[in-house]
Amino acid sequence: MEQKLVFAMIGAGHGGKAMAAHLARRGFRVHLWNRTYEHIATIGDYGGITLSEPEGGTFFGPIEVVSADMAEVLEGVEVIMVVIPATGHRNVARLCAPHLRDGQIIVLNPGRTGGALEFRHILEEEGCLADVIVAEAQTFLFASRSMGPAEAKIFRIKNSVPLAALPAARTQEALAALRPAYSQFVSAPNVLHTSLNNIGAIFHPALTLLNAGRIEGTRGDFQFYVEGLTPSVATVLENLDRERATVAAALGIRAITAQEWLEAAYSSTGSNLYEAMQNNPGYVGIRAPRTLNHRYITEDVPVSLVPIAEFGWRFGVSTVSMEMMIHLASIVHGTDYRTRGRTMADMGVEGMSVTEILRYAETGERPRQRL
Repeated sequence: MEQKLVFAMIGAGHGGKAMAAHLARRGFRVHLWNRTYEHIATIGDYGGITLSEPEGGTFFGPIEVVSADMAEVLEGVEVIMVVIPATGHRNVARLCAPHLRDGQIIVLNPGRTGGALEFRHILEEEGCLADVIVAEAQTFLFASRSMGPAEAKIFRIKNSVPLAALPAARTQEALAALRPAYSQFVSAPNVLHTSLNNIGAIFHPALTLLNAGRIEGTRGDFQFYVEGLTPSVATVLENLDRERATVAAALGIRAITAQEWLEAAYSSTGSNLYEAMQNNPGYVGIRAPRTLNHRYITEDVPVSLVPIAEFGWRFGVSTVSMEMMIHLASIVHGTDYRTRGRTMADMGVEGMSVTEILRYAETGERPRQRL
């Protein structure tokens, strides 16, 4: 009998609970970590998570280890799926560093922008010598929500999600290990492709901020991607998307457009972005955030928009619309997201040229220290 992979699920929010249950109910052994045990105590007591799947039906996914102790959760694990807001990647990297062992694969689901770069940089700073693969997905595989302390629902599973390792030379190794669980992961050229094709950076902050009055007035009582999207809002998203693609081009990357992504991920098409989003059945039923204190701003501004704008500033690309969204979010939350966001220094690429960044993404080779 073939031995099933052992997964560690780092994070027990919307995505973490859904992915943990989805893996477990298909026979994979799963360990679940959350920084606050009280938030997962019900799962520990219950012995697992109840999952509603998009095809219909409710299933139970048994979870083998439920703990706030990282050492306990990583013991005997082969694949570490990090499913938390990307603002927590740095802290999780520090917590993981002392307990990692050769051969383990770490996947950021997703990395947002520069996630794998930052995670690897932190492991190096912490003196981690384990031969591990750090990879990042372009986006999260599911559209999912937590439905209760030990319940989750998957609305839709994406057709395919690009994934890349740092360095890119190890991407196929990571994909081979993941394939028994998720054939939807496909090879991306390198982590610059996954990071700069971060569509959440385009959809989440602007759609939330431009619906601020409606969110606060109704506590999110509307369909976020369907009712929250108007032709004018879609035009703003298209402008942000053009800036993202231009930054990617400055780094030698041909970024997919948001419309192309919708077709690849959901088979959703239209004559423009508004129509493509409205035609996406995977967005039906997803409610808006109940508050503006939501990861669509608190995560996607500092670790999605800010690093894209950082690359733009470094390589001479105007990102006026992105800077406006960053500034607006900073006003709304009374927080300087531009300063607190993920910088090139955080990603370990400060001062590198385009050629040096591309070489690092491909081979893991850093430039020699300049005299």
